[in-house]
Amino acid sequence: MYKRILVPMALDHGLSPETLEIARALLHDGGEIIALHVYETPSGAVGAYLDEEMVRAGFEMARTRMAEKLAEHPEVKPVLKKGHSYRTIVDYSTEIKADCIVIGSHKPGLRDYFLGSTAARVVRHAPCAVHVTR
Repeated sequence: MYKRILVPMALDHGLSPETLEIARALLHDGGEIIALHVYETPSGAVGAYLDEEMVRAGFEMARTRMAEKLAEHPEVKPVLKKGHSYRTIVDYSTEIKADCIVIGSHKPGLRDYFLGSTAARVVRHAPCAVHVTR
């Protein structure tokens, strides 16, 4: 049983019922589940055309959508961070001393074999146990 479980989530999918159910089953009494969404700011050529206000507005919109997605789960603590998905997940799990990450994954496509999926990168670099759901 784990005391601090980190559950990364994508706002376009929300918090999957299966992932949340697994996190709850793995949670020690009195433990906490933290849902993390990583807001990836546009980089490169696209980022050059966006001003700071547009980025801030996008971040606030993400915060609102996250609150909506988690409204039915008041026991889940929402956290929104800026960064690159897998690196931010790994860094934040280290920062909060998570003892487990429960992360969803899709069936890998050809691109994933060359670049690696976010879940695969988290598994390789996480400082704690990782439970992958599909």
